[in-house]
Amino acid sequence: MHPDSLPELTSFIETLEEPRILVDLDYRILAANRRYRDTYSPREPVVGRHCYEVSHHYPRPCDEVGEACPRRAAMQSRRTEHALHIHHTPRGDEHVQVELNPVLDASGQLRYFVERMQSLPATRAASSAEGLIGRAPAFREMLQLLARVAPTQTSVLLLGETGTGKEMAARMIHETSPRAAAPFVAVDCSGLTERLFENELFGHEKGAFTGAAQRKTGLVEAASGGTLFLDEVGDIPLGQQVKLLRLIENNSYRRVGGVTPLRADFRLVAATHRDLEQMVREGSFRSDLYYRISAFPVRVPPLRERREDILLLAESLLERVRPGRPCELSPAAERALLDYDYPGNVRELRNIVERASLLADGDRIEPAQLPERVAAPASPQTPTVRDAVGAPTLDAAERETLARALATHSGSRRELATALGLSERTLYRKLREHGLSAGQAKRPPAGLP
Repeated sequence: MHPDSLPELTSFIETLEEPRILVDLDYRILAANRRYRDTYSPREPVVGRHCYEVSHHYPRPCDEVGEACPRRAAMQSRRTEHALHIHHTPRGDEHVQVELNPVLDASGQLRYFVERMQSLPATRAASSAEGLIGRAPAFREMLQLLARVAPTQTSVLLLGETGTGKEMAARMIHETSPRAAAPFVAVDCSGLTERLFENELFGHEKGAFTGAAQRKTGLVEAASGGTLFLDEVGDIPLGQQVKLLRLIENNSYRRVGGVTPLRADFRLVAATHRDLEQMVREGSFRSDLYYRISAFPVRVPPLRERREDILLLAESLLERVRPGRPCELSPAAERALLDYDYPGNVRELRNIVERASLLADGDRIEPAQLPERVAAPASPQTPTVRDAVGAPTLDAAERETLARALATHSGSRRELATALGLSERTLYRKLREHGLSAGQAKRPPAGLP
């Protein structure tokens, strides 16, 4: 590619719908299309600035501040590379699938990168009232897999405990797929008898059985062109599994009482909290059906494996259950929430926060408003592991973490809050409670190396 081709590249990316930028080898933006400018910097020009400055609000490249950057891999492979990033937009922080395309000149030398951003619309990185929320490595690994499979037609099997957000993950797949404009139809397979399962899924003809006064459209037909989400697929009666298998393999079905084959057109996403492999071994789940629905398994992590997301989720849920009525968690309530294991996962956290917000008289939630199983302190006769080994208290550890972050961080307070996985409001409150100030950013506090 000749350097004179730069205007052609600039004109080309301007015609593309998704946010695109052309960057040089020093991360500097040479061109940006209107979609990128409107999304990430509607009020300030972007050409001449660094990509990490505009998209991330970072003072240095994203791979130097903990983000996965596809640039190094693309420079080595000379092929398209992908990564999941958290980008800052006027709407708030969002998870974005980044596609980086190397541009080579006529001699094979790397000259530029064309970067494409695809926002994952059902997700938020933080401070959102709805959607998938989180920054934990296990959560981001899941999002990376969902973003990879969403644009395809491959069937997806979501594996995870009850309450982890499998339906939200299924909706994200649908909303970032070519079928996004068509229906998303969810079917709860738990508790369905064989007859009811067939009737719900395939519908029935008039007169098919006593009480069938008119034809009923089944959920397979309702999902035509879109996504069919079978939740708790492990609960499907064994006798009906063969009919589901036939539907998936032949893309055809008959209504109950009907004789005419109907064409099915849907993308299948299934979910379960059960161990399907064990069920196959026990004979309670068909092996052929299992292999058809598990082409792309994705594990949805439990909340206890992503503790750094608990307060993000709690703040988001408080915004949702008390819109327009600010409510915050006291430090003691935060510690109680962080120490709890959540067997019911995000669904249980939602119930805990909603209950506490109703019991709180003012704008702060204390441990007294939390359920006893969450708020009950450790027994004095049973010292914790931290006490036994003489480790610092949670308060001291939190203060030390904040102090070190202030001493080493050179960006804005908003960037520091983002790096710590907190909202700006929570960061300022914690600094105030620990007697730290934003002015200490350049100076290590006394007693710290």
